[in-house]
Amino acid sequence: MLRTITLGSCVSVQGLLVRNLDNGRVVIQVGDRTYEGMPVNASVKPTTLN
Repeated sequence: MLRTITLGSCVSVQGLLVRNLDNGRVVIQVGDRTYEGMPVNASVKPTTLN
């Protein structure tokens, strides 16, 4: 599953979910590197075009 995390106030990374941590952070993998950060919440509902 793809997840997007924030690594700071302006940096975000998207990659494959590795695991959820107890503190609310997640670990993702991009290539051979792993990153830990806070998940980005999807707060916008998708819309349909008529």
